[in-house]
Amino acid sequence: MRVTVALAFPGRQEVVALELPEGATVAGALEAAAPGGRFAGEDLAGLDVGIWGARVARDAPLREGDRVEVYRPLRADPKEARRRRARPRTSTRSRSGP
Repeated sequence: MRVTVALAFPGRQEVVALELPEGATVAGALEAAAPGGRFAGEDLAGLDVGIWGARVARDAPLREGDRVEVYRPLRADPKEARRRRARPRTSTRSRSGP
């Protein structure tokens, strides 16, 4: 069966196409995508994984055409970042002139 593994690290993004046997798991796809230390220095074991945007366990079975994704930890909480951007700001322009 054909699947892809997508990884995005700061400054580096890869999508690896794989041919795996029927009954393969997410863990098997990650191992097959990283031969010869392709992702040396990256701790893939500690990161969350998913299939097509839905988080799954590493022992989840794969189906034909699945896209396995590796999720990095967030550097900032998206909700808090939005709140900071939406906070009212005081204007430096005068209301009575141009």
